[in-house]
Amino acid sequence: MSDHVVPHFQNDAGVAMIEIGSKEFMCVGANPPFDHPHVFLDLGNDNEIICPYCSTLYRYAPDLAPGAARPPECVLKDKVA
Repeated sequence: MSDHVVPHFQNDAGVAMIEIGSKEFMCVGANPPFDHPHVFLDLGNDNEIICPYCSTLYRYAPDLAPGAARPPECVLKDKVA
């Protein structure tokens, strides 16, 4: 098992840009069950990337903690059963 968790972000609010504190992450589109295929995105040396499915612009913000987002409601949280 890996100790590295890849953060997941969603865009139910339909904002044009989400600032994130991670360089590697998954975009799920809207919250399930209205999500698109979960796509792994890696910023590499860049500070911005556009999701190829939902066209959300993700921008790296070094002042945010890893896994955090602005707006904060764009972080996909696991639902406890």
